[in-house]
Formats: sequence, C-alpha cells, structure tokens
Amino acid sequence: MLGLKLPTDPRWANIAEKNIEEILIDHAYCEQKAASTAISLIVSFPEYPELIDEMIALSREEMGHFKMVHEQLLKRGYVLGRDRKDEYVNQLIRFFPKGGSRTTQLVHRLLIAGLIEARSCERFRLLSEQLKDKELAEFYHKLMVSEANHYTMFLKFARKYGEREEVDRKWQDLLDFEAEIMKDLGNDKTIHG
Repeated sequence: MLGLKLPTDPRWANIAEKNIEEILIDHAYCEQKAASTAISLIVSFPEYPELIDEMIALSREEMGHFKMVHEQLLKRGYVLGRDRKDEYVNQLIRFFPKGGSRTTQLVHRLLIAGLIEARSCERFRLLSEQLKDKELAEFYHKLMVSEANHYTMFLKFARKYGEREEVDRKWQDLLDFEAEIMKDLGNDKTIHG
C-alpha cells in the first residue's frame, strides 16, 4: 500500500525497543515538525482553500500526537530533551531542485511530506507488531492508522494540483531515492533513520 521500495529491516524494532527513550524523544519532535510543516504550507500557499482547511486540521492533530508522545515520555520517567537533526529528512529535501513554479514547489513539498508520513506509518507498524510493551505497541498501532491517512492526503493533493502523470513519475523517482537513503540510515535509533 505504501509503495516504499526498501522496507525497514525488521531488526530495527529491536534497536528501537532497546533505545525507547531516544525513539520517543525523536518521535515527539517528528510530530512537532509535522505540525510545523502543515503551518508552513498554510503560510506559503494561502491560495489553496481546500489545502488550508486540511492543513489546519493536520497541524492540530500532529500537536495532539506530540502531546501524546510527550505523555508517554513522562509516564516512563523521561524528559523531552533537545531536538536532533533529522538526517533522513535533510537528505530527502535535497532531492528536488530548488525553484520552479509555485505549483511545482507545492507538489514537491507535498510529495516529500507524503513520503515522510509513509515511512513513519511503516515504522509504527513494526513497533506495533514487535514491541513487548503492549501499551506502547497499541499506541503505535493507533498512530500507524493516522499516518497512513496523512500519506494518502498529501499524495492526493499533489495529484490534484500537479499534472497526474508527472506527479506519479516524480513520486516513483522520490521513492527510488528514498530507498537509497534508507540503505545507509535504516537501522539508527530514530523514527526515520
């Protein structure tokens, strides 16, 4: 369903479980950044009312997720800690060339956001299936469903605002690029890396 070209090595879930504090901290910041991305799309592309409505709802939802992850941290006696650089996202955003029309820029941002949500969904599925902590496994199952909805929403908007054939080609090219990134980052103790 997600179309990812390189699935996460299932052993990543073991790395995550052994480093759950780091995973939860990284995850909290991923949710905050997702909310920030939604707000940035509102500010950058105010001429798309349907997109604006969805991004308003998404920013609220993502901050709700941030709160939920923060509560999981506190419940386990951890604190949020400082934000970390997300090498995965930093590499993804280099894929598309800078510039182009506003529509092209929007489509590129939507595709990248969709791919980040797809990878998050896939990682959350692994956590929901493999974590021994059943409460946390259920927590990740619920978030997995949400991330799948976000992924499809971003892809839908990219196809709506861009030319479908070109968007689908760019999506496949981005998926190929992301698979190469994951070869190097696939087993780090972060949500995406």
